[in-house]
Amino acid sequence: MSLESRIYLASRSPRRRELLTQIGVRFDLLLFRSGTRSDQEVDETPLPGEQPDDYVVRVARAKAAFGTRILTMRHLPVHPVLSADTTLDFDGEIIGKPDNEAHAMEILARLSGKTHLVLTAVAVAQGDHIAHVRSISEVRFRIMASDEIERYVASGEPLDKAGAYGLQGRAAIFVEEVKGSPSGIVGLPLCETAQLLKDFGVVL
Repeated sequence: MSLESRIYLASRSPRRRELLTQIGVRFDLLLFRSGTRSDQEVDETPLPGEQPDDYVVRVARAKAAFGTRILTMRHLPVHPVLSADTTLDFDGEIIGKPDNEAHAMEILARLSGKTHLVLTAVAVAQGDHIAHVRSISEVRFRIMASDEIERYVASGEPLDKAGAYGLQGRAAIFVEEVKGSPSGIVGLPLCETAQLLKDFGVVL
């Protein structure tokens, strides 16, 4: 692939768009249907007994694979399709995005004063070839007062984020310690992503 090559980003996340732009990756958005018409192939419902590590990889790979099928269906130019998924592992439990404000407050109350893992899997697919990388980071929150959680949730920031918080936003005041990839916690581990894209011929 040439220096002018592009990829498709199969994600609605503005954070992932910003992170790809940060490292100079040229991309076009490849969006799936959402809501009641969401595509079955990218169902993010955990399987019975599924572990967080297996879950996040399965979802990321499913999105990338489905993205390549969409290119064929829509007769679009063939470029690598990048997708990602982020989830929290809290004592072996999968914690994704909150359903509503009450759920967000419940999640944050559980995380208060505790350590959790943030798992992000990145998958790239082109034709029949698909590969993935995984980033695991550790985050420890200080103890948060209930009124702090309430004010944070009222800001609206937690509602579209795995674990109901954004490290790059207001939730930074709750974080005592981070071990691992800050960009992975935000939603796209840049070091691992860059290496994966290079394997598909994307020159950064």
